[in-house]
Amino acid sequence: MILKYLKLTFSLEPEEKIVLPPYKGSALRGGFGSIFRKAVCVLKRETCINCLLKDQCAYSYVFETSPPRDKDSIIMEKYEAIPKPFIIEPPKEKKTVYEKGELINFNLILIGRAVNYLPYFVIVFDELGRKGLGKGKSKFFLRQIWKKEALIYSDERKTIKVTEPEMVEIPDQLTFKEVNNNGESKMTCTLEFLTPLRIKYERDLVVVPQFHILIRNLLRRLWLLYYFHGEMKEPGWNHREIIEASKEIKIKENSLKWFDWERYSGRQKSKMILGGLIGKITYEGRISPFLPLLKAGEIFHIGKGTSFGLGEYVIVEEG
Repeated sequence: MILKYLKLTFSLEPEEKIVLPPYKGSALRGGFGSIFRKAVCVLKRETCINCLLKDQCAYSYVFETSPPRDKDSIIMEKYEAIPKPFIIEPPKEKKTVYEKGELINFNLILIGRAVNYLPYFVIVFDELGRKGLGKGKSKFFLRQIWKKEALIYSDERKTIKVTEPEMVEIPDQLTFKEVNNNGESKMTCTLEFLTPLRIKYERDLVVVPQFHILIRNLLRRLWLLYYFHGEMKEPGWNHREIIEASKEIKIKENSLKWFDWERYSGRQKSKMILGGLIGKITYEGRISPFLPLLKAGEIFHIGKGTSFGLGEYVIVEEG
């Protein structure tokens, strides 16, 4: 399977002092959905379910993606929800106060067909700057957007430079045979979770993420992203074989810690305390066949709350 994506860096400049929470993903994502809807919704309805335009609507696609009408029951009986085709990676610094003129940089990842909706995201963040962000709804300017070292948007020109997406390729066939009888295919792999990891296994939040639980979650997320936002077809993976092989991988070291953070839900009109695991964990075993999945997860994250930037990790060591 091949899944395309765009990873961009947005630079915001406060017009006045902005106070943000320690985990800034909730603030950046918080007012985004409602402004997106107001900007593109034609009929101004409360829900998209029965809207005649939902199949052609940018908001409906990005925030309330629907399965194909002829496959609703077949596809969704296995899954709770369709993942959103974007990720907001908030600034990693711990500071919470940004003075006037001090840049706030964050990453936006658009996945699959969502790369075509970049202009909507630019319009919405520009409008969010006028509405205000953080405690006190402080205003900001959307100054620039970068793809690596290439400037693709500035507030001076107000145009978006055409940019090609990048591609992630994961083989349809993963091989789990030993290299030789001496077990030389065994290796260690250390993952560092930069933002809270929230995953469930058998309906419970996981506090010790066994390797097979990570792989189950990665398979599910990548499958759904590819199906609903990519080629609208299933990858050729043998899920049972992959999961059975993943059970052989063991935890060698675990220094993950629980981290609680708070966000305000506009939909529920209340504050929510959410938590997840951050830090490092090292696995040991025949890991090399799983590296394509793990490396894709570095880009697309894992677990719940990915649109807020949760579940971001890097492979810090393998060998």
